[in-house]
Amino acid sequence: MNKIYLIGYMGCGKTTIGRLLAKQIGWSFVDMDTYIENRHQETISELFAKQGESFFRKAEHTSLEEISKSENIVVSTGGGTPCFFDNIDLMNRTGLSFYIYMSPKALSIRLESNTKNRPLLRDKKGKSLECFIEAQLSQRQPFYEKALYRVNNEREHPQATVEEIINILKNNIWTMVKSEC
Repeated sequence: MNKIYLIGYMGCGKTTIGRLLAKQIGWSFVDMDTYIENRHQETISELFAKQGESFFRKAEHTSLEEISKSENIVVSTGGGTPCFFDNIDLMNRTGLSFYIYMSPKALSIRLESNTKNRPLLRDKKGKSLECFIEAQLSQRQPFYEKALYRVNNEREHPQATVEEIINILKNNIWTMVKSEC
């Protein structure tokens, strides 16, 4: 398996960790939101506003199918990607999935200053933001927990999370990944 998928709630650090991880292991990096925006020539917020969530989720699934055909790649998925269609099963069939975990409180602190660029969080602040995240996480948790590995990203620096992922790769499966390349 020569794909690594990073899943988890928006703002948990998937993109930052993905870039660092890809650089460290010498693979390519794809951020699914950027991939979708480039493919549709609109931002995620514009797609949600103009086309609706249903359209976006279908576009997301199609993009995941396309990306899953790539080799030697680290993929940062959208927060809802694993929760629709058979996306989490597709990721687990074609690569290694890592759930990047953060608590609702840590996520709300991180996301508080950037809710306007996130369609599902628009107009939420303080305790209402934390409660929304907690409720949505409880709905998404069964999908996130299907990831093959779980790592906590409530650290001072994302490099520590990257090191944990690399250690998991080395200790458990990296030899399999290398032998399939």
